[in-house]
Amino acid sequence: MKVLFSLLLIGLATVSCAQNRVSQAEFKKLMKDPTAQILDVRTANEVAQGKINGSMNIDYFSPSFVATATKKLDKTKPVLVYCAAGGRSASAVKDLKKAGFKKVYDLEGGYDAWKE
Repeated sequence: MKVLFSLLLIGLATVSCAQNRVSQAEFKKLMKDPTAQILDVRTANEVAQGKINGSMNIDYFSPSFVATATKKLDKTKPVLVYCAAGGRSASAVKDLKKAGFKKVYDLEGGYDAWKE
């Protein structure tokens, strides 16, 4: 019974994380919400190569990432997160949720796959 319960919890955690990742089309729909906060978690050098309009940059590799995000973002409003390809943003989503952010979405494929 304990094994079954453990597997159920792991399955729910996996589904929960997967629900945070959204397609480009869904990300664009979410961007239309005037309360949406768009967060670029790439480095300054990466951002200098281009970014999604209206996004703010907080480098995920910064030791103060969560503290800075908590200071600059509203935990009750949607946060749309992206990085270069999707790895850092997935980690950032987990960290932001742990910090109490309610609605956090991760752009599938990141900026590398972004098409405006």
